[in-house]
Amino acid sequence: MRMAFCIITALFLLGGCTQETQNKFGRAVQNWTGTNGVLEVYAGEKLVRRFIKIDKLSTASSTDGKQDRPYRFGYGVLDENMNGIVDPAEKKVYFEFSDYSTSYVFYENPR
Repeated sequence: MRMAFCIITALFLLGGCTQETQNKFGRAVQNWTGTNGVLEVYAGEKLVRRFIKIDKLSTASSTDGKQDRPYRFGYGVLDENMNGIVDPAEKKVYFEFSDYSTSYVFYENPR
């Protein structure tokens, strides 16, 4: 009974939050649970880069934190041969990409 009350209260409070606050809460939960993300970057219809084992993508914020910047960033393994597997020579790297000019797909790896 107490657990149900806590869940209902949490849902009620979350419903009163702005969309951005709800998104931040969702990202915090996702960051805690972890993901196995894949980022694929395209030039036209051709796949040109793949990053695997990404735990999250973040949107850059301005210095004062009041405005988002037009790029996203994260850490992942650069899948140089694009086989979807972390090979011994492939290392974790930092990456950035533009929200405006980069064609990309980000998804959780089903494996």
